[in-house]
Amino acid sequence: MGIPDMKPEKPSHDTMSLIERASSRYGLSASSEPRARKRLDVPLIPEPVVAGVDAVSVAPVEPVLPEVLSEAVPEPAPVPAPITAAPRLAKAAGTAEINLQRLADLGFIVPGHPPTALSEEFRIVKRPLLLNAFGGRSTPSVDRGRAILVCSAHPNEGKTFCSINLAMSLVNERNVEVVLVDADVAKPEILSTLGVTGAAGLLDAIVQDVDPETLIIPTSIPGLSVLPAGHQTTNDTELLSSAEAFALVEALLAKNPARIVIFDCAPALAASPASALAHHIGQILLVVRADRTSENDLSEAVKLLAGQAPIQLLLNGMTFPGSSQKYGSYYGYGG
Repeated sequence: MGIPDMKPEKPSHDTMSLIERASSRYGLSASSEPRARKRLDVPLIPEPVVAGVDAVSVAPVEPVLPEVLSEAVPEPAPVPAPITAAPRLAKAAGTAEINLQRLADLGFIVPGHPPTALSEEFRIVKRPLLLNAFGGRSTPSVDRGRAILVCSAHPNEGKTFCSINLAMSLVNERNVEVVLVDADVAKPEILSTLGVTGAAGLLDAIVQDVDPETLIIPTSIPGLSVLPAGHQTTNDTELLSSAEAFALVEALLAKNPARIVIFDCAPALAASPASALAHHIGQILLVVRADRTSENDLSEAVKLLAGQAPIQLLLNGMTFPGSSQKYGSYYGYGG
């Protein structure tokens, strides 16, 4: 007896996920379907870091969207006056000790610790980024693909949390060095979250045209270093869009062919530095907070960041109901 030809019913708009609705309305293409999994309960940490990634999914985004949105972009908060007299820059002293237990308590991936559901998610997230960075057997690397910008549409959508976890996952790779740059120059959070102190950094290196290597702070986590944001200025966007900023990115990449540089940048719709820095970067990871980032905000952020660099979406805080699947449970962690 033949088996009836049963075709799956097309999902309605109400049951489609944010990524599916965006794909349908704006022509975005998804490289992988999200799997069902349980929400991870992770303790909160100070804003703008969002402590908790429930599920993540990476999808490439077409660089041009059809609609022009009219929603106003918030003005960035005022910051101190420009640097007029350049402060004396001192080379980063010694190695910054990172408290691994504190890192784990805050809900981050800890290199060398047993696999968790969160670390398994970021193993999936980093694979296409590594392919773009270094290429594969039949896939060439993208131009400046080892420079990755991480941002979101609005604050409190998890971009700093994802930047740090991506860095922690990447340092587990063999022969990979990671420099994590605090490029959210108005409200830097990388150093304070990791418990690292530093002053001169990214903006100072651009203003004074100094070797950024002298300002990079090595950490006690093998393969991980950080570059502070530097002294604040009112013309940060102009500095980050300058030829000097492009030269800085090139210098960071040229130092070590096995180095990946992650720029944790300001939210694209809250401040202008992200769109300026995006022109110097080889890859962009746009964090989308489930049930918080609207489709309009997503499409507007993509248009601000669009250029030559491929954009990928990282879906943060997503729960897929109706399933008992626990991703990562193979290792004994079900989330």
